Amino acid sequence: MKDLVFDIETYPNLFSICFYNPATDSYKTFEMSAWCNDWNDFRKFVKNCSNGFVRWVGFNNYYFDYQVIHAMLNMFKLGEYNGEQIARAAHKKANELIRSSKDERFTNIIWDNNHMVPQVDLFRIHHFDNMARATSLKVLEFNMRSETIEDLPFDPMVPLTAEQRPVVLKYNKHDVSETYKFYLKSLSMIHFREKLSDKYDKNFINFNDTKIGKEYFIMELEKAGIKCFSLDDEGRKPVQTKRDRIKLREIIFPYIRFERPEFRAVLDWLHDQEITETKGVFTELDDLGNLSKYANLKTVKGKIKNLNCIVDGFQFDFGTGGIHGSVDSTIVEEDAHHAVLDFDVTSLYPSIAIVNSVFPKHMTKKFCEIYGQMKKDRIAYPKGTPENAMLKLALNGVYGDSNNKFSPFYDPQYTMTITINGQLLLCMLAEMLLKIDSVKLIQINTDGVTVKVRRDKIIEVEAVNKKWMEMTKLDLERADYKHMFIRDVNNYLGVYTNGKIKAKGAYEWDALYRPDHKNPDSITWHKNHSNVVVQMAVTAHLVEGKNIREFISNHKDPFDFMLRTKVPRSSRLMWGDEQIQNTTRYYMSKNGRQLTKVMPPLAKNPEKERSIKIHDGWKATPINTMREIDDIDPEWYAQEAEKLVEPLYSGLLAEMMTY
Repeated sequence: MKDLVFDIETYPNLFSICFYNPATDSYKTFEMSAWCNDWNDFRKFVKNCSNGFVRWVGFNNYYFDYQVIHAMLNMFKLGEYNGEQIARAAHKKANELIRSSKDERFTNIIWDNNHMVPQVDLFRIHHFDNMARATSLKVLEFNMRSETIEDLPFDPMVPLTAEQRPVVLKYNKHDVSETYKFYLKSLSMIHFREKLSDKYDKNFINFNDTKIGKEYFIMELEKAGIKCFSLDDEGRKPVQTKRDRIKLREIIFPYIRFERPEFRAVLDWLHDQEITETKGVFTELDDLGNLSKYANLKTVKGKIKNLNCIVDGFQFDFGTGGIHGSVDSTIVEEDAHHAVLDFDVTSLYPSIAIVNSVFPKHMTKKFCEIYGQMKKDRIAYPKGTPENAMLKLALNGVYGDSNNKFSPFYDPQYTMTITINGQLLLCMLAEMLLKIDSVKLIQINTDGVTVKVRRDKIIEVEAVNKKWMEMTKLDLERADYKHMFIRDVNNYLGVYTNGKIKAKGAYEWDALYRPDHKNPDSITWHKNHSNVVVQMAVTAHLVEGKNIREFISNHKDPFDFMLRTKVPRSSRLMWGDEQIQNTTRYYMSKNGRQLTKVMPPLAKNPEKERSIKIHDGWKATPINTMREIDDIDPEWYAQEAEKLVEPLYSGLLAEMMTY
């Protein structure tokens, strides 16, 4: 296929469609406006694309750009039309799409089989259509370290002047160029989807990873005769199992037992629960009953914050998504006499379903048979092959969808059976390990535990793990830590004995984009890649003992100092007394000005705009077009790094003083 990268711009009196052809390194813009009308040429261009092996690649084009173009192609055939008339119609359609609800958008969408030209949507492939991962092209420009970041230059609801017209056309071309950059960084994902599409004779191109896994599973289920969808007068509907209520006593595995009174109290409390919801049911609780004497009773709005218990000073927090707990504000290290061991359950949620014959009720036990076969098949394919990757997605994607009211996997009792038993099984492992002399629990998370233990007791730890695996039929994988720098359960830096680093939350930087990144497919494009030098300095200090201030002062890559901010169109971003573009890249500088976000008034005080200073008391300089920099303020970055380091040492000092 020949891929053409494109983007549209819509104003009341201008509709432009810009294409970039990587094969010829050339741009072509079609303009329908008060000044120009390329409509007939564009229709011929579309016909040529539809007759050849051509795809259009865009960013959110599936739900927006192509929908506008398709509507215009149906509305305006070949003939004599006024360019401004077409621009007005395109602008109206664009705003209908922007204002429409999600349900309306899906009801009226033009799907793949009716596309005049096949579409590749990078927005969908990267799952940016998920609210938790929502990412704009402007954010990607920052994360890709583009030389220039350009925001929409004029209000899209106001007609353009003749002077503004070339600025918008230039901006349209810039967006296409940036989309092409992201297309290059997405090629491995596109090629993976092409191989799957060829092998299974199904169009996977615009599927995100989770959807690929679910779709493959559905294909296998239907092959086995399990009906996933039904047809009626209203169309295709997923087959589901709905529940008015779930009695937790009926779903907790009978072999789950505890000796510690704290865990027994949790188990008893869960046995007494009958729930009608699956989200937030273990937060803001009225009463913990007998569990109260073993729990942290911190309250929110007069209610107990969450289901928890405290064992030997370590707090276990339970939730519908999984268990977690951690020592806080400390440094944990191996030494000549102690090891820091991490044990993760292999494919925890799929494995629980497979070995315990748990399945959405409407899918029967065949669900577990197919699930188990997929797990075996994945092992048979080498890592790095499309088959291995796709089977991994299939294994992991089903659990989350079992609580999706639009999915054929929907059965909330299946969801709760997996997640509640998963937490209790890990508590069983923790209880068994805590019986061993010198074992100290460091962390427990959704699928594993981390402990510190005397080296002469490791053989006992492994024996306990073996016993637990035999009892649960689950597998544990071991990793050894050299250091763990832990602020809290969600923010820590771990260094394995093989030198590999695991960073989470505020300490993460290696999964962010850098030109020398060793594994581009692991880049977290939806996260904020601001002031990476801070995390780099912290890592160098903690792991290698380097001085934070010296590291920052000697660091050369200006992109690592960059930050970004974004304010909505209803607000303004001010640099001193100068208004700048709403999405702005900047750095902390010695010679800059105060950045301020100015927002519309509230209803109770309609005359007064609200303003919030960004990094109050510090100076910043916008740099949406990169250039030489000689006034970076290293002090701001050093203080930010020290904020990540200080809690570790203060917590460690407090712990040492207790001995």
